[in-house]
Amino acid sequence: MLKALRARLPGRDFIYFADTARVPYGRKPREMVTQFASQIAQFLLEKDVRAIVIACNTASAAALPELAIRTPVPVWGVIEPGVEAALRASRSGSVGVIGTQGAIASGAYQQRLAAHGLKVWARACPMFVHLVEEGLADSEEAEVLAHHYLDDHPGMDTLILGCTHYPMLKSVIGRVLGPEIRLVSSDEVTAEVVRDALAASGDFEQRGTAGTVLHYVTGDPLAYRHTAAVIGGTEGKVIALDVTTLAWTADAEESVTVEGC
Repeated sequence: MLKALRARLPGRDFIYFADTARVPYGRKPREMVTQFASQIAQFLLEKDVRAIVIACNTASAAALPELAIRTPVPVWGVIEPGVEAALRASRSGSVGVIGTQGAIASGAYQQRLAAHGLKVWARACPMFVHLVEEGLADSEEAEVLAHHYLDDHPGMDTLILGCTHYPMLKSVIGRVLGPEIRLVSSDEVTAEVVRDALAASGDFEQRGTAGTVLHYVTGDPLAYRHTAAVIGGTEGKVIALDVTTLAWTADAEESVTVEGC
């Protein structure tokens, strides 16, 4: 996602928050994911960000509605752009979506697609994330797992890759499903939505030089660099952040807000 955003907004500065101490989100309760997302949003607001992109399908499904209301800057998730892209891509009206357990259990994609009259098949594919992070996205193991998850799919002409790791598996999934099924990933379309929205609002300033990237990481920075190198790179400074401090700060802020009401 960061790579796609930077390609479309090359002069903008980015803060990338990697909550590696608490992932995977996909197996956690919805309420917990919402709390984590709220804490991260509060941290980013304290850094004076002008917009927030939730670059996680699970967090988008769980937290976006609440954050969009509570946050004083624009907030985008990855689900709506993915749905819109699938609507444009599908010819038969039969669409599939794969994602983490949390994203699929939320029904976020399924409900939106069904509301447009599409027939939807959905499946959680949690082990795909581990394959990608281990650098096995185009391996024999990945192909075996893709067959396990996808061989019994019903008729469909479009599949949404409903996790930001899954675009790394496009080659394998494409081979398993065949060329007649179009693959839709949310990172590219979300980046286009963000760019267009900023342009429409007049907040589209661009510098002649490339913008900076600052990474905040709640887990081990070395492990983060290794994983990020596999899925897109870590250009920019990486700063370790104590997740317990993050949680305490957000809880304190929430207490003040409630008291103010």
